[in-house]
Amino acid sequence: MYTINEVRKMFDLSTSTLRFYESEGILPKVGRDINGRRVYDDSQIEWLNLLVALKDTGMPLEQIKEYLQMAYEGDNTLEQRREVLLRHKQSVEAKLALTLTHLEKINNKIILYDVLVLKKDPQKFTI
Repeated sequence: MYTINEVRKMFDLSTSTLRFYESEGILPKVGRDINGRRVYDDSQIEWLNLLVALKDTGMPLEQIKEYLQMAYEGDNTLEQRREVLLRHKQSVEAKLALTLTHLEKINNKIILYDVLVLKKDPQKFTI
């Protein structure tokens, strides 16, 4: 079992974010200890790992909720959940490719400044 402070540190989330996820039904079934404080089990930690990955890669919270609802419905939604994750993966890959293209442009501009400002030899650059 993990305290809210331990979970906060594990995922670099604020306690208010964890409480928000709970109140929105995105982090379900958070237990309480005998003093009424939140406690998290391994299954919730596992879910938080996926939740953070989905959120950090741009999946909207409403879609995360829908995915969780499908998970509650059981094995009859396995194909649907797979499709949701596959579409999200494709979206993430497209954004990553675009980001890498932009990064290349930025790197090329930095090289230009290295040549112009720092008087570095352009023949010695490798990208």
